[in-house]
Order: sequence, then structure tokens, then C-alpha cells
Amino acid sequence: MNNPIETEIINCEARLRQAMLRSDVEVLDELLAPELIFTNHLGQLFTKKDDLEAHRAGIIKIESITPLEQTIRIVGDVAMPKATTCGIALVKVNILGSIANVRWDANFRFTRIWASTNSGKWQIVVAHSTIVA
Repeated sequence: MNNPIETEIINCEARLRQAMLRSDVEVLDELLAPELIFTNHLGQLFTKKDDLEAHRAGIIKIESITPLEQTIRIVGDVAMPKATTCGIALVKVNILGSIANVRWDANFRFTRIWASTNSGKWQIVVAHSTIVA
């Protein structure tokens, strides 16, 4: 059975998947921290602004995200501004879609650090992805 914090992060991960599928920039804006740093599978760094703009411009088009594995780890206070608790989401998904007109049908592993702010909102502060061979 999941503890309440794990359940919150699991729910945030589900919201994130749905927002990515719909390129719902409003929900993505809520879920991504202003200081977000995302390292993609090519080693490129992206900010929150970069990610939101890619969805707005239609550069990212996701047709499906199929969850394959998910593990949530809760950690105590860490050196994050305004963070009270952090959780690490380790997920493996299959993504079908395109990025900059390059077609994808691949399995990816994501590591995402979710931080709870003083206002109780959960946001991703750091993320990393890799393609699973």
C-alpha cells in the first residue's frame, strides 16, 4: 500500500502523462518548477520555458504513452529552494509520437525529482531521460 506522499506523486505522474499527450501547456506549467532542468536522451539540457514552447509550437507530438514500470522513492528535506519533501519517480514508458518531425516508437526511462513547495504543490525540479535498448 502506498503512503500519502507516494500517492500524490503517482497522481502527479498520471497528470503529467495526460498533459504531455494533449500538449496541455496550462497543466505542464503547473507541474514543472520554474527552475526545471531536463536532460534528454541526447544529453541536451532544457528549461521549463523550452519544454512549454516545444508543446505550444507543436514540436512535440505524442500519440501514446504506455507505462511499463513505476517506482516512487520519498526523500526528506533536500537542498532545493522552498522544498519541504522530495520524491523521486523512476518510470519506464513506451512513447509513440514525434519530436521535431522525427518519429519515435521507443521505450524510455525517466528519472524525475518532484519537490513539494511550501504551498503544497508538487513540481518537477529535475528530470532525465534515456532510451532503453
